[in-house]
Amino acid sequence: MKASKDCYECLQRLAKQAAGFATNDEPTKAKAIEESLRVLKDNFSHNIVTIIIATKIHDVIRAIGQNPDPYRGIKDKEITVARELFSSIKRGYGDDFRDCLKLAALGNAIDFFRPLDITKKDIRGQVSFVIDDSTQFETKLKNAKGVMYLADNAGEVFFDLPLVRWMRRLTHVIYVVKASPVQDDITLEDIRRAGVEVELGEIITTGTATPGIDFSLASTRFKHEFTTADLIFAKGMGYYESLSELPAEGRIFYCLMAKCKPVADSLKVPMNSYVAMLR
Repeated sequence: MKASKDCYECLQRLAKQAAGFATNDEPTKAKAIEESLRVLKDNFSHNIVTIIIATKIHDVIRAIGQNPDPYRGIKDKEITVARELFSSIKRGYGDDFRDCLKLAALGNAIDFFRPLDITKKDIRGQVSFVIDDSTQFETKLKNAKGVMYLADNAGEVFFDLPLVRWMRRLTHVIYVVKASPVQDDITLEDIRRAGVEVELGEIITTGTATPGIDFSLASTRFKHEFTTADLIFAKGMGYYESLSELPAEGRIFYCLMAKCKPVADSLKVPMNSYVAMLR
């Protein structure tokens, strides 16, 4: 999915937000904002996927702010709140594929741009998929030798666990996280802080610190596993933005809430719709 005109303003907000998290020193913050906005201006194009620009913005901010993980505080809060929310709602769901998928989708309501009270309301709500290819995906799962599960935000891991456990009854699952911090995307360190490493089975990283995935930066291991996996379970908008550029082969299953207008427009669904789409 290429950038739209609305993406420019969103990337501006991202730059200012990330710089604010990276440092409390006002001159340093101002420099980080100035340089990251320059990067945005120099690189923005409607022929580019926004995660490539976002990665450049984060690289500049981390360097100027001398902070390798500006979203550390946000992620710790996400993990705490998500654990509590998951504990409060999990009793309302069964352990069949459909309910596990709904829980995974609910977790994607978590987002660093959204107010916490709205996120809590969404997670306590009901999931109705506007695009629903879950039956086809479940059928393919039963014949798959391996699935790559591309994880999204740090707090979502609790909502992912039931589905990962369900999938592991049928096939081998590789849970994929980021190699190092970017935004509130989950890393191995976050999994360990959440205390769920053992429950997830095999875990690898993308080899990158990019939202979604930039294959030009990804590790050889990730690219091999991605190419050879029978199915890819892709959580969140970042993976949709990047992977939707690939040819549709019927093996990538997108599970997300469409929380921004460009993604919603690309999917042809209303804003804040849940999507379970096989392409």
